[in-house]
Amino acid sequence: MEQTSSKIALITGASRGLGAALAEALAPEYHIVAVGRTVGALEELDDRIRAKGGEATLAPMDITVEAAMAQLCRSIYDRWGKLDLWAHTAVHAAPLAPAGSLAAKDWQKSVDINVSAVGRLIPFIEPLLLVSEAGQALFFEDPQDGKKFFGAYGATKAAQTALARSWQSETTKTGPKVHIVTPDPMPTSTRARFYPGEDRAPLAHPSDQAALILKGLK
Repeated sequence: MEQTSSKIALITGASRGLGAALAEALAPEYHIVAVGRTVGALEELDDRIRAKGGEATLAPMDITVEAAMAQLCRSIYDRWGKLDLWAHTAVHAAPLAPAGSLAAKDWQKSVDINVSAVGRLIPFIEPLLLVSEAGQALFFEDPQDGKKFFGAYGATKAAQTALARSWQSETTKTGPKVHIVTPDPMPTSTRARFYPGEDRAPLAHPSDQAALILKGLK
């Protein structure tokens, strides 16, 4: 097991948007384990982290592949023996559609990424966070459930948040500490799919939101 004085942060969904902003904000205080599916975006993130004097381990993988995520968590344990922070920003934004016209593939992908993957990740990651003196997990609420045409995204994102809230309630006394926050609207690719043509100028910058969120963890 590699010994290190650095804190270790796992960011699932680190390629862009809030995940990338959190990774940059956490470096160099944390060694960043950056998970995402876009290799080029992860490499660009790595460049930015290194420019700040930080270090990152890139993990280009799909969070829905159970064996890959299990191996990643095992590797984190073998190398560092712990995890101090897990920030989960990975999400699938299915195309907007009436509930009666949902495409089966869009529904299934939403369930796989937004719900099932998280249900598998929590048992993998909780033991790593418990080894830390103050392990923390961070989830992001986006309450779109019940809105017209948001059926796939709204329902599965709400289910993810409900799972996180249960974990939060269960670990109040034992840890890890689970945070669920609602960021201000940001000009992310996810939002662009839902609101094409929106004036993005008034939206909050991901780096500013990352700073506010992390300040709340102190």
